Amino acid sequence: MQPNPNTGTLYIVGTPIGNLEDMTFRAIRILQAADFIAAEDTRHTGKLLHHFQIKTPQISYHEHNQQQRLPELIDKLHLGKDIALVTDAGMPGISDPGSELVKACADANINIIPIPGPTACIVGLTASGLPTERFVFEGFLPVKGQERQQSLEALQIESRTIILYESPHRLRQTLQDLANSLGSDRQIVLARELTKMHEEFWRGSIESAIELYITREPQGEFTLIIAGLQTDAPIFSEDAIKAELQTLIGEGISRSQASRQLAQQTSLPRRQIYQLALTIGDSESLEQPLDDL
Repeated sequence: MQPNPNTGTLYIVGTPIGNLEDMTFRAIRILQAADFIAAEDTRHTGKLLHHFQIKTPQISYHEHNQQQRLPELIDKLHLGKDIALVTDAGMPGISDPGSELVKACADANINIIPIPGPTACIVGLTASGLPTERFVFEGFLPVKGQERQQSLEALQIESRTIILYESPHRLRQTLQDLANSLGSDRQIVLARELTKMHEEFWRGSIESAIELYITREPQGEFTLIIAGLQTDAPIFSEDAIKAELQTLIGEGISRSQASRQLAQQTSLPRRQIYQLALTIGDSESLEQPLDDL
């Protein structure tokens, strides 16, 4: 379906992630020409606008007001107003509420035009020295609880390069969780303060990263680039493992035996496979407890 030509346009404008010299001529032009700028933090964006002498009025749009602000922004676009969406740094919609506005505009048949700019995950990846052909971006891990544990477990069988964001006050805990989940010898790159004066790329094992930050206080925003699982054994997705478990259980093999067999074939932890096996029903009324594995 073609966008409605009678509406305004939502411009998704990339802004610098640290170095103002990365601002593009096109981004400046769009920000000057738009009727409004929807900004995650109007004070932060105000400094950027002042630097480039942009006078366009701002409207705050962030995770705490997006439900109230979305209808207002959509109404303005329906009235023919052009809105430039910006985030505090980088491309809007990447680990911020901008994606909800973009989706709402797509659903409302409103024209959407991206104005490309830098984003930390790609900047960090390209300079990491780890494989760039295939990668997965996970953003920020869930802070705690079962959701965090499930996310970490899913990464155990990920063969692509993994990219995460992390704040300084949670870096130590995340490194420890990654060591427990992926192994302390897994290679990692800590990209810190990208494009800024104190930009740093640290490369080594997760264990070495943990040791580094025992005495060193984490500072700045971090992009973590982690090597994917390297093994001579075939790499199976979670769905593929479940399918194979279903087949084995259907043949009358117990969950524990099936888990042991697949662990030998995939080089994955038997306990991890057994947890997947527990989600699959069979005709047996009793099953060997996990402690007996």
